[in-house]
Amino acid sequence: MTPFSTLKSISKKTTHQQAGQFEETRFEKIHNVIFKNSSEASIVVAHEIATLIRKKESEKSPCVLGLATGSSPIRVYEELVRMHKEEGLSFSNVITFNLDEYTPIDPHDIQSYYYFMHEHLFNHIDILPENTHIPNGAIQPEDLHQYCIDYELKIKAVGGLDFQLLGIGRTGHIGFNEPGSHFNSGTRSITLNHVTRIDAASDFLGISNVPRKAITMGVGTIRNAKRIVLLAWGVNKATIVQNTLEGDITSQMPATYLQRHENTTVILDEEASSELTRIKTPWLVTSCIWDLALQKKAIVWLSELLGKSVLKLTDNDYNNNGMSSLLAEEGNAYDLNVKMFNTLQHTITGWPGGKPKADDSNRPERAVPSKKRVLIFSPHPDDDVISMGGTFDRLVEQGHEVHIAYQTSGNIAVSDEEALKFAEVTKSLQIQSDIIEDIITSLKSKNSNSVDELNTRSLKGMIRRSESLAATRYMGLPDAHVHFLDLPFYETGTVKKANLSKKDIDIVVNLIDFIKPHQIYAAGDLADPHGTHKVCLDAIFEALAVLKPKKYMNDCWVWLYRGAWHEWESHEIEMAVPMSPDQVLKKRHAIFFHQSQKDGVMFQGDDSREFWVRVEDRNRLTAKKYNDLGLADYAAIEAFKRYHF
Repeated sequence: MTPFSTLKSISKKTTHQQAGQFEETRFEKIHNVIFKNSSEASIVVAHEIATLIRKKESEKSPCVLGLATGSSPIRVYEELVRMHKEEGLSFSNVITFNLDEYTPIDPHDIQSYYYFMHEHLFNHIDILPENTHIPNGAIQPEDLHQYCIDYELKIKAVGGLDFQLLGIGRTGHIGFNEPGSHFNSGTRSITLNHVTRIDAASDFLGISNVPRKAITMGVGTIRNAKRIVLLAWGVNKATIVQNTLEGDITSQMPATYLQRHENTTVILDEEASSELTRIKTPWLVTSCIWDLALQKKAIVWLSELLGKSVLKLTDNDYNNNGMSSLLAEEGNAYDLNVKMFNTLQHTITGWPGGKPKADDSNRPERAVPSKKRVLIFSPHPDDDVISMGGTFDRLVEQGHEVHIAYQTSGNIAVSDEEALKFAEVTKSLQIQSDIIEDIITSLKSKNSNSVDELNTRSLKGMIRRSESLAATRYMGLPDAHVHFLDLPFYETGTVKKANLSKKDIDIVVNLIDFIKPHQIYAAGDLADPHGTHKVCLDAIFEALAVLKPKKYMNDCWVWLYRGAWHEWESHEIEMAVPMSPDQVLKKRHAIFFHQSQKDGVMFQGDDSREFWVRVEDRNRLTAKKYNDLGLADYAAIEAFKRYHF
C-alpha cells in the first residue's frame, strides 16, 4: 500500500490513480486526497501508520501516536488490529496520546473515549497499558488545571507526537478545539459547542445526556505533531471540509489552522469532497470533458446562480461563468438550453413504475412489463413513507405488486418512556406474564450504561412493527407483502451496531430471490446520523453482486431515494415523481402512524422540526427548484437516482 509520503510526491497533474485522486487547485490550501469510499481510504491511512511503527522499531525508538475517536477512525483501527493479528504488526514500541475526553464522565462509561479506545484498538493489540494516555474525564475540578499541564509535559517528555490522527467536527473543531480556540492553545478544559453536542446526541440517547464540557489537546499541541492526517467522511462534512481547505484561517474554524502545518494531509471520501471547487464546479478550475452529466450539472448550477430559468440563459451567461468551452462545443446558448430543458423535463413522471402502452424512450422508467413486482427497502420502519410515501402510493394505486422490506427492527429509536407505556398498558389489561413484569422492572431500573434486555428490545421492535403495519394498511398494501428482516447487525441493543455479516447479506439475497423484482427502491441517504442507512445499503449492494448472474436481474432496475436528512441535488435526479396536495396530505397521515417517532424523536439530528414537517418542506423545495429551472409548478416532488449494478 502506498504511504502518503509517496502520495505527496506524485505530480499534481496525476488524477484518479489507484490510491486516490491527487489533483489540487489554487483554491485548496492543504494537501488532500480523495478516495472512492472511506474504507479504501482508511486502509491506506492504517498502512502509513504501520509503516511508521515499523520504521521506529527498526531504529529502536518509540513511535508516538496522537489518536482520535468518533466514527471516522474506526476502520483505521480495524485494519491496524487485522495487521497485528494476521501480519505480526507489534505495538510494543508505541506510545499513544488521545486527543480528548468528555468531562465529567467515568472512564468505564460506554460513551467515554476511554471505553471507545479499548473496545476498538487497545484490547486487541500488544500495546503496553502504561504507554496509553487518555484524558481522565473523572478528574476533580480542582485538579484539572495541573492535570492538563502534566498531559502536555508527558507528550514533550517522549519527544512529541510523530503522527496525529484527526477527525473534524461540523463546527470546524479538531480535537474538541471549538470555535474561538487560540492558534497556540495547549491541553485544557473547554465548553462544547451546541452543534457538537447535537452530533453526539445519538451516542448518548439524547442531547440532554451529552456532557457540556471536555478535556482536549490544544491547537498548538496538535500543530507540533510531525505528521498530521485528518479524516472526513460523508456529505455532512462537505461544507466544513470546503471551508477548511479553501477558506481563510480563522479562530472561528480551528481546522483552518492546519493550513500553516507543512506536513498535513486531509483524507476524503467522494461525499466529503463534494463541495470543493474542483469537484462541485470543475469548469471554474480547468478544462472539462463535457459529457451529458457534467453539462446537466453545470447548466443547473448556472441557472440557480443567476436566478434564471434554463431557457433564459444567454451566451454571455455561459462565457462569464467559466463555461465558454461548453458553448463552443454546442454552438449557441439557445440550442444548449433547449437540449437541457428537455433532459430535465424527461426526468418527471407520474408513473414511477412505467406508463403502460406509452412511448418510454424519453421516460425514466420502462413501460414493459406494465405491472411490475416492486421491492421497497426501508432501513428503519418509517423510511418508506417518510422518503417516498407519495411514490409508494402511486405504485400501489397503479396496480403494481408492491412489497416493503423493513431491514431493521428500529428498536433502539423507541424511548424507554414509550416502551414503559406499552408495557404498563399490557399489564393493565391483566395479561399475566412474567415477561411484562421483567420489562417494567428493567426499564424502571435502567441507568445510562445499561443495554436493553432482549425482552425489552423485542417489545420496542413490536411497537415499530405494529406502527409499520398500520401505515402500510393505510397505503393499501396487504400484510403478506410486508417483510420484517430484523437484520442481525442492528440487534446490539446500543447505538453502535455490529459489522455487516454474511447472515445479513443472505437475508437480503433470499428476499430478492423470492420476489424477483423488476424494481428495487433503496435508501441512498448516507447522512443518517447513526449509520444504519449506510450498512443497510451496503447489504443491498452486496446482495445485488451475489444475484447479478441470475437471469431475472437483467430486468431489475434499482432506484435510490434519500431520507429526511438530505435530498439529491437537482442535477443528480433521474426520476422526479410529482405529488398533488392530496397526496402530500396522505403521505403525512402515513407518517403519523409511526407515533413512537413523532414527538421528541430520539435521533432528531440538528433539525428541530418533526420528520413529517421537514420532509414536506424538502419535497416542496425540490418542486420549487424544478419550477425555478423553468419546469412545471408542482406542490411537491420526490426524487430518485438510478443505481447501475
